[in-house]
Amino acid sequence: MRILILGGDGYLGWATAMYFSQRGHAVGVVDNFTRRAMHIERGTDSLTPIHSLHARVAAWREVTGRAIEMFIGDIQDWFFISKVIADFKPDAIVHYGEIPSAPYSMIDVHHAVRVHENNVNGTLNVLWAMHQFAPDSHLIKLGTMGEYGTPNIDIPEGYFEIEYRGRKDVLPFPKQAGSFYHLTKVHDSNNIMFACKIWGLRATDLNQGVVYGIETAESNLDDRLLTRFDYDESFGTALNRFCVQAVAGIPLTLYGKGQQTRGYLNILDTLQCVELTALHPPQPGQLRVFNQWVEHFSVLDLALHVRKAARQVGLDVRIAHYINPRVEAEEHYYNPDHNELYGLGLKPHLLDDTLVEQVLKRIIQYKDRIIQHSIIPRIYWQRGGTEDYVEIVEYEEQ
Repeated sequence: MRILILGGDGYLGWATAMYFSQRGHAVGVVDNFTRRAMHIERGTDSLTPIHSLHARVAAWREVTGRAIEMFIGDIQDWFFISKVIADFKPDAIVHYGEIPSAPYSMIDVHHAVRVHENNVNGTLNVLWAMHQFAPDSHLIKLGTMGEYGTPNIDIPEGYFEIEYRGRKDVLPFPKQAGSFYHLTKVHDSNNIMFACKIWGLRATDLNQGVVYGIETAESNLDDRLLTRFDYDESFGTALNRFCVQAVAGIPLTLYGKGQQTRGYLNILDTLQCVELTALHPPQPGQLRVFNQWVEHFSVLDLALHVRKAARQVGLDVRIAHYINPRVEAEEHYYNPDHNELYGLGLKPHLLDDTLVEQVLKRIIQYKDRIIQHSIIPRIYWQRGGTEDYVEIVEYEEQ
């Protein structure tokens, strides 16, 4: 297949590019290095030292003999992205090309608007370019489980059957996004659904849980091929942040009570899910929705798993509760479906089987690169917050 990866310089994008290239597909990557620029803005950086995209592509060719084609530009630029899609003629477009941060979108009005413009407008350009130049291609769009929020009922995969006033219909499940970033994903889903309906495009919305992990089979071929690993408050997920804090000797930062529950998966399973989706495209005019996660944990559960794993490598870990910078339900029901990808053949990797060897030991390797001041929460959804309130809690071994 010919596979075009938007956001191909990013955490998932670069790993996905290597994964498909190694399997013999023709791969092109699109990026304008927004993520790198945002790290400069925030005074943060990837824990893993990452080379320029040009150096990575050259190293990939040197190590494997395989080529990855580069397109440097912004998908908000219609003339750029339409030409790329027209020239590359992709069978599948894997769309990671968005600003992926709830905290970043909540800094102020300027960041909220920037995230909306980048994410929503960029995706609209991609849809129009597909319509005009690649109508048979398959859009594989990275969504998020955060679109759903935490309703007090089970969460289906995208759609559910509803009966109202004696009539039944199958409708998109109501969305309750928790940040301006998550709202951009909701807008994307609606725009993609509309484009499939009117133009007969085919698309799959991968509502992904929280991804963790550093290593893939491809990145382990050469350290020049490492993907990025973010742990700061803007771009780092809770699990990545906890693992880095464990190595740095910083108490793990639980927000509020720590009972917020979400779905998680290893980066290796993200690669599997995207491949399975690409190999099994939907029919023209169809927007499928897959909930992409493997295990679900509360953030306190995560902290206890990290503490247990850290002790295996000689690290003593403390757990701290911070005032929650977000506006969210801290205790809630959470039972989302995730059957479709398993039905296609997903073979999951579990947290306790990978945390020490594939995450903590890599963090220890690069512990001198940890920027400690970037971890503690300073971006508050609603009120002027403070980082001074910390309650250290000792939890019994489980």
